[in-house]
Amino acid sequence: MSKATSLNWKGIKIVDESPDWIVLDKPPFLQVHPHKPDGSYTLWHGLRELLAYEMVNGGQISIINRLDRETSGLTLVCKTTDAARRFSRLMQRHGILKEYLAIVWGWPEHDEYDINAPLARLGAHGPSNIWLRQAVHPDGAESRTRVKVEKRFLRETTPFSLIRAFPETGRTHQIRVHLAHIGHSIVGDKIYGPDSNHYLRFIETGWTYGLEKSLLMPRHALHSVKLHGLDGTQEWLWETELPSDMEDFIRVGSLDKK
Repeated sequence: MSKATSLNWKGIKIVDESPDWIVLDKPPFLQVHPHKPDGSYTLWHGLRELLAYEMVNGGQISIINRLDRETSGLTLVCKTTDAARRFSRLMQRHGILKEYLAIVWGWPEHDEYDINAPLARLGAHGPSNIWLRQAVHPDGAESRTRVKVEKRFLRETTPFSLIRAFPETGRTHQIRVHLAHIGHSIVGDKIYGPDSNHYLRFIETGWTYGLEKSLLMPRHALHSVKLHGLDGTQEWLWETELPSDMEDFIRVGSLDKK
């Protein structure tokens, strides 16, 4: 690391920074890129403010690993064309290893899983009332995720687990779909959780008491916790802690069962 600033800027923790890149700990509920004409504030808007000096002096904003709106954690942003090209190529060559932590429903039977299940957009192969929903499908793109159980615990009488996930490919919603595929969907997941209709209800009504009772968390409990890059003789390692909402969910658990 060049320097670990550990500063907070508008609720976003700056984990590390160099003249060429910056690594942020993105909070949940912050969209990365603008995608609606309503002018909603996004990470991209914030970066234009934070990196205004670099932008005026010929810099750019290139977000290398793009997290979903509800997913929190480490986000690598390049400030120059050369850095963006280098890290984008490194990502394509799987030279940046990623780790996530997720809270899931249930206690997996095994401590480790290698999930090799191709993914495709469900609507491309059959009916789907959610356009972006992905699914395991034999005609889908190759998708691999390795998962490890970190902790099993109870909340009252309901079992949950903390999972560490290592995605080896980078498909849309990959970790969320793969965990649901082995029968342990992520807590708070409106699309791949207990009922995909939760997503449609949320779009129509927003967050409600009924959704809270079913989903337990207002966002899917998925956090990008580590990025490890290796390019020739150069190495980068960035890590962050669990966010408070996931910590609080685990802390309420009454049993720590390894």
